Amino acid sequence: MCCLPALSENELTHCKVIRSHTMNIEVRPARMADADAISRVVLAALRTSNAKDYPASVIERVQLSFSPAAIEQLMQQRQVFVASEGHVVRGTASLEGEVVRSVFVDPDRHRQGIGRLLMAELEVVARKAGAARMVVPSSLTAREFYLALGFSVVREHLEGEERTLIMERQLRV
Repeated sequence: MCCLPALSENELTHCKVIRSHTMNIEVRPARMADADAISRVVLAALRTSNAKDYPASVIERVQLSFSPAAIEQLMQQRQVFVASEGHVVRGTASLEGEVVRSVFVDPDRHRQGIGRLLMAELEVVARKAGAARMVVPSSLTAREFYLALGFSVVREHLEGEERTLIMERQLRV
């Protein structure tokens, strides 16, 4: 079973686990005990995937925001979710109001539906909170991922060498 944003809210609400012959992924709210694992996933993704689109100086600066201690702070400010396979965290995503933050998947597990599953869960949470849209400050690396989920680029934001795409998607009523 694979969750896609085109599913109805009722279908999404029940679509929290991907099961196939090779994986069994569950999306759940993150716990403080997950901070180390979340940090490892984020740092691996930054160093492997994002490093293709950003200079080392940007990657080094962004990494500072995702230490285990920083993750624990973020958990107090946002709704943070993890995609886990057994006891192993394979991905993470968070929601702050209507804003999607920090969507990262273990680079060894890219293109297996984990990011889509996390985004489907964030959509359910956003809808239940009454959000009419979802906004994501996307890296260049994730642009195609978000376009495939129905997001569109609203504008670009440049901070030093870091280029971010502000993308949004209206949520169906």
